Amino acid sequence: MRLKFPPEYKNILKEVYTFAKSRKVKLTLVGGILRDLLLGREKENPDFDFAIKKGAISFGRNLAKKLKAGYVVLDKEHGACRVVKKNNGKIYTFDFTDFRKATLEKDLLHRDFTINALALEFEKVFSDNAELSLIDPYSGQKDLKGKIIRVVNKKSFCEDPLRVLRAFSFSSIFGFGLDKETLRLAKKEKNKLLGVSFERIRDELFKVFSTESAYGCFLKLDKLGILKIIFPEIKKMRGIGQGPYHHLDVWQHTLETVFQIELLIQETKNNKKIQGFLNETISADRKRRALIKLGAFLHDIGKPAALRHKKGKTIFHGHERIGLRMTEEICKRLKLSNDEVHSLKTVVLWHLRPGFMADIEELTPRAKFRYFRDTGREAISVLLLSVADQRATKGPLTTKASRLRHEKVVFGLIREYFLREKEKKAPRLINGDDLIKKFKLEPSALIGKILSEVEELQAIGKIKTKNEALGVAAKLIGTKR
Repeated sequence: MRLKFPPEYKNILKEVYTFAKSRKVKLTLVGGILRDLLLGREKENPDFDFAIKKGAISFGRNLAKKLKAGYVVLDKEHGACRVVKKNNGKIYTFDFTDFRKATLEKDLLHRDFTINALALEFEKVFSDNAELSLIDPYSGQKDLKGKIIRVVNKKSFCEDPLRVLRAFSFSSIFGFGLDKETLRLAKKEKNKLLGVSFERIRDELFKVFSTESAYGCFLKLDKLGILKIIFPEIKKMRGIGQGPYHHLDVWQHTLETVFQIELLIQETKNNKKIQGFLNETISADRKRRALIKLGAFLHDIGKPAALRHKKGKTIFHGHERIGLRMTEEICKRLKLSNDEVHSLKTVVLWHLRPGFMADIEELTPRAKFRYFRDTGREAISVLLLSVADQRATKGPLTTKASRLRHEKVVFGLIREYFLREKEKKAPRLINGDDLIKKFKLEPSALIGKILSEVEELQAIGKIKTKNEALGVAAKLIGTKR
């Protein structure tokens, strides 16, 4: 494995090194950046971790002033801070942490995994043979070659229980396996995750969702009983049969839907419009392609509470609205942004809608308009989830013809959505002031209903002029009075 720093890395690191040298501060580069370079991985927004014998917070604060960069204290007690610098369209993150033990080797003993317990004296970054100078006391390079995630010491998960989840996120990101002892320790210490903040858990979950193997990772987490610690709601989903249209219980169907959404994302990899949509950043560095997998995971979360048996049939009437409320609570727990919450709630609420539309013999312009109006920007998310949901349903009453019909309608709506995006929206024919002036109305919910009806009729080409719009308004007011 060859350790080679790209020129743009060296350029930004040179500024840090020059400042450290002027302050007579010895820095050691540790962890992730070294691992990634050995694996030939370059991150979109690189981050660098530095170990410093003492004074990390003070050094970081002064460096931030020098670089005119952002600065935040991460952990005052353990001496950790972060400097963030924008440069040439990229965001570079520099973390500085005091040694946790007297020596570098003992400090590395308390890192999470052997593949992250690598170090390099900072000045060696600028030499031609940096890999020869790597400090690797716990055989991290050997585990990189063997594709193994291994804890550095047996107390690793006790020192930071989030590492239990992080072991699986690394496994998912790199395609590595966990060694037997690490797996045993993860199972033993899993309940300590209950004491970890959900912001940290959320970040690890989204790392998993951002890979192409979230399904496989979730299977492992479920088998070890880790997933139910994070999402206790799933306990009630197990063993609930769903009738002749389904071949799996609610829980297995949920996992299968996550699997199918991952396959669908791969299947559409050459569709630039769909991929552009999925690559949109929703919040922080979290993208829609990750969020839609969480949507697939949550889409039937309300089914256990909605379960009813009527005349020998299993029904889940209203499960999407129950799921909506549960999704909102889960989003609060994970500290998701308002945009992410809105996206997930929309997906869960309307995930059945495309299926209903596919059952209509002739899909009318009015039905299409109402779908796009109700789902808004999430129309594509709902449609993609609908396909994955349908593909995860293979009961004896599910036919090939119905599946083909469903996908034909869905992909037709996807094409129509992108066409509509290009179209310039026609100006409103009337507004609230027009209604108040013409019909002497008081401000009320009726005005909103009239404007909504007029907008719909205009969109489907039933009316085209202001007079026609006022005529519609007059009829609606007449029926309400």
